[in-house]
Amino acid sequence: MVSFWVETMAWAIGTIFWAELVRDAYHVLAHRWPLLYRQHVWHHRIFRRDLTIINAAVYRQAQWRNDLPECLVMLLLTLAAWWGCSQWRSDYQWAALAGTLYTTIFLAGCIARGSGGEWARQATDVTHLPGPFTAPPGQWLVNRPYHWRHHFDSDQAYYCSTFTLLDKLMGTALTLKGKTVAVTGASGTLGRSLLLCLHQAGAKVVALSSQPEPITLTVSGAPLAVKTITWRVGCEAELALALEQVDILVLNHGINVRGERTQEAITQSYEVNTFSSWRLLELFLTTVRDNEGIACKEVWVNTSEAEVSPALSPLYELSKRTLGDLVTLRRLDAPCIVRKLILGPFKSTLNPIGVMSSDWVARQIVALARRDVRNIIVTINPLTYLLFPVKEFCVSMYFRFFSRSVAQLQPDAKATHLDEQSLHKMDLHQQHPTKTESQKQ
Repeated sequence: MVSFWVETMAWAIGTIFWAELVRDAYHVLAHRWPLLYRQHVWHHRIFRRDLTIINAAVYRQAQWRNDLPECLVMLLLTLAAWWGCSQWRSDYQWAALAGTLYTTIFLAGCIARGSGGEWARQATDVTHLPGPFTAPPGQWLVNRPYHWRHHFDSDQAYYCSTFTLLDKLMGTALTLKGKTVAVTGASGTLGRSLLLCLHQAGAKVVALSSQPEPITLTVSGAPLAVKTITWRVGCEAELALALEQVDILVLNHGINVRGERTQEAITQSYEVNTFSSWRLLELFLTTVRDNEGIACKEVWVNTSEAEVSPALSPLYELSKRTLGDLVTLRRLDAPCIVRKLILGPFKSTLNPIGVMSSDWVARQIVALARRDVRNIIVTINPLTYLLFPVKEFCVSMYFRFFSRSVAQLQPDAKATHLDEQSLHKMDLHQQHPTKTESQKQ
């Protein structure tokens, strides 16, 4: 009896997912096949950037030209799934009708919207409703910021309508083409590799380096000069204007004092690995002020697998774990996407005995980011893939239950702006900056 109900639920849920997969595949095809695109493009003509409708008549016409054919294809293929179940496992054919019934809801909403019902638009077209975004793009479920990017960031990505699975599989859950991406620690081994991979993905890269020499990459055998901004730890606020123009900030700088445990080594490790990245993170979040920033801006933070495993360098481990926990805490309320880079030992100036190639690591980071992986793990240690998700979940739940957001403490405050105390601390730090400039990576 238990197995009967389990299989019944499996057929019901499976056909609903099948309906969504058909819809997303139809959407992809509509952008690839000119015959379908001539009808689908009506859908892209009807919204302003704030998602208000340009013309009500064109909006209604778009329902008949795009949404109705899409629903009919969904209906046809979910009926095909039901017929297949009736032939193969007839005991569960009624459960297999779930996908068809699910599709009829969208069909009814499409007809109501095409008939001019304002109530239908408000009730059924939820990913196109105007108004301020209240959360970053969804990771597994499509929300308004996620779908906004398909209209106004890139119509060659973000195809999914309800579940983001197909975008993740296709690598279209994030597009880097045309994005301005700034990388700290750009003069280091991984920094250069990231700049190269991001450039090859179509991004406009900016190098943030502690070294005065401009960064030059080799692309197809020819040198490529990269826009380089020189900065030093303790002067993060000087990057404020530059960060206004950045879409994605990659916090990659760091220092490894290896076996040292002196007072100076402790100070340098935490100042470079933890507090400098935290200040830049907070500074960047103040640039997220509108719907476009919420939808398109991101921060990637290299915390390393030292969060969950030894790195044979105690101060490196301690400072990186602290940074990791701060990022976990902060992204509970962050106004944009914050990704973690959990990297294993790659060969670099800081780690000459690393076993992975920095170019390979950088390629994996970019590939996983395009699949919207929020915790990007690249390592040869299989335990990290098991331990880190458990650690991150437990720490995140602990922080969620036993801490309160700025909005809860101050209902009128916006979490996207630094409070006065943070600004005061930043000003004091600029007056007495750290003496270390030894970050290389």
